Amino acid sequence: MTYDVDAVRSHFPALKEGAAHFDGPGGSQTPDVVARAVHDTLVSAVANRGTVTAAERRAEHIVTDFRSALGDLLATDPRGIVYGRSATALTYDFARALARTWTPGDEVVVTRLDHDSNIRPWVQAAAAVGATVRWVDFDPSTGELSADAIAAQLSGRTRLVATTAASNLIGTRPPVADISTVVHDAGALHWVDGVHATAHVSVDRAALGADFWTCSPYKFLGPHCGVLAADPDLLETVRMDKLLPSSDAVPERFELGTLPYELMAGATAAVDFLAGLATADWDEEGAERSDRRGRLAAGFAALEEHEARLGDRLETALRALPGVKVYSNAAIRTPTLLFTVDGRDSQQVRGALADLGVNAPAGNFYAVECSRSLGLGDGGGVRTGLAPYTDDADVDRLIAGLEALV
Repeated sequence: MTYDVDAVRSHFPALKEGAAHFDGPGGSQTPDVVARAVHDTLVSAVANRGTVTAAERRAEHIVTDFRSALGDLLATDPRGIVYGRSATALTYDFARALARTWTPGDEVVVTRLDHDSNIRPWVQAAAAVGATVRWVDFDPSTGELSADAIAAQLSGRTRLVATTAASNLIGTRPPVADISTVVHDAGALHWVDGVHATAHVSVDRAALGADFWTCSPYKFLGPHCGVLAADPDLLETVRMDKLLPSSDAVPERFELGTLPYELMAGATAAVDFLAGLATADWDEEGAERSDRRGRLAAGFAALEEHEARLGDRLETALRALPGVKVYSNAAIRTPTLLFTVDGRDSQQVRGALADLGVNAPAGNFYAVECSRSLGLGDGGGVRTGLAPYTDDADVDRLIAGLEALV
């Protein structure tokens, strides 16, 4: 399968500034078709959703298209797609709502591999109702988080287990399906942070057994917002505070206020762009085409092959550099590498690379428990992440910069 990275890059105006971007895990650059979708929505007549005026119908179609696109991306019934300001905000909202069903002595399980947005909301919600929090450690030498480690913390009082589908700090992809099995055997719900994973791999939420899956379109070429995917029947059991006149239908009951139609249109365009990665054949108008789910699977297969090749090149070079320690060691990972350089503060390394036009940020990236478990404290390390627009020249520049630095 051929991946036309030049064709992909031609759709990213930001790349004309000349930087080599390895900062995708914190937010990807945006293709022109996504920006156009946002722009076109903002300059079109749009009103509150309805069926009477053209402006009302346009808003309704934007919302429907958004749910359909994200449903295709995550293999989820569109009625189970919830829009949110961010994945963090959605997690906090649902943590508070689900905690209403917990009682003192109930248990919630979190892991030290996760981004803090999939830890602190559950810790705080548990504290508010007197529930117990159980922690699961990962192996800091390998970066692995096993289903057995999760199972060891489960009991008849476990109500929810929160895990990541991929570590945003070191790239580890835990066995989500295996974890879901042990969680469900214990009678608990499995909440999965898919923010980092969704940008790199094809997702089938139901096949993975995730009761809830969150992701952020701005990590996969879209605008800044968040998405939650779940079975509509499960969402029917979750109650939240809402205004009296607002809809109580699923998924609208979770989307308070008027929706930002321009961001939803941009997210739809991002999904359509991902669906064209295998063929470099994009519909400039963003119109929905047939078999989007199948094209997404092909697009992600092409993307994984492209990122694996570049990732292998980069990782081999990094591990060969004297004084460089790589912390991304799991057998199955995203193309995200965390490393440190002996005798150099990671922020200094970041700055030196930035001077060369290479964007590789440093820190703990809100995965503070993970950073501490790795022995890096709150300072973390330098993180490099690949994206659909990364090419060999970008990798060459990063490697050359690090060789000069060490």
